[in-house]
Amino acid sequence: MSAIKLLIARHGETDYNQKGLLQGRGIDASLNKRGREQAARLAGYLKNYNPDFVACSSLRRTRETAKPLTDELSLSVTESKGLDEMDFGRYEGEPYLEVANQLTELQKTWLSGNLDESIPEGESPRGVFERANSAFLDLTKNYSGDTMVLVLHGRLIRILLSEWLGYGLRNMHKIEHQNGAVYQLVYNGSFKPVYLNKTDHLIDLT
Repeated sequence: MSAIKLLIARHGETDYNQKGLLQGRGIDASLNKRGREQAARLAGYLKNYNPDFVACSSLRRTRETAKPLTDELSLSVTESKGLDEMDFGRYEGEPYLEVANQLTELQKTWLSGNLDESIPEGESPRGVFERANSAFLDLTKNYSGDTMVLVLHGRLIRILLSEWLGYGLRNMHKIEHQNGAVYQLVYNGSFKPVYLNKTDHLIDLT
């Protein structure tokens, strides 16, 4: 297969992000004002790569983040439920600080190598990787272009990139992410990083 220039963007800010509330697959929030500004900046930055394909999750915050770019380039966006954020189960919508102890214990379990341990009523890291990686591979099966944009979620980016770049799922916490950040990879059956968590296009946003 020909090499694909793969640009991954994290969605713009929502009120859940701003308030420090956990926001997984079970929360379908819209962007807030800052998030819409981030989406506009992303469009201005990513259009310079002339992408020919844009995909996002089935959740509103990624779709709204992708829209300024697809409008600018007169492209449609492909939505995939397989690219949805991790399901945070019982903790969906909870203030992060109120469930920090439980999440710390889960993180210890994952660091120990038990990556099939699920969040209560939610998903496990390995399960999320398997569904999202499968969704990505499905997108590439009939793809004949050269520059693809995926608009995704923070935890999902950590899960995918930790495996794709060889860190291992237990080290997913090492992948940094911010709302509106961009990651560039080259995909040719395996993944090579060009840059990670680039935010220069957002630098003067308040």
